[in-house]
Amino acid sequence: MEIMNEHPKKLYRSRSRMLGGVCGGLAEYWNLDPTLIRVVFAVLCFMPIPTILPYLIMWLIIPERK
Repeated sequence: MEIMNEHPKKLYRSRSRMLGGVCGGLAEYWNLDPTLIRVVFAVLCFMPIPTILPYLIMWLIIPERK
């Protein structure tokens, strides 16, 4: 049986950011290097899949870390 953490992990926009803090926040949430997330996002921007709109939506929805 797994013990539940009293404080669940929350997603916040990072204060150490390049643009909106979304990639930095995702990197902090997943314990990854923010540069890796930013590179993946940059590559996805050149693919025929929509990436700018979800980024903008996350920028609006995800709160900034205080």
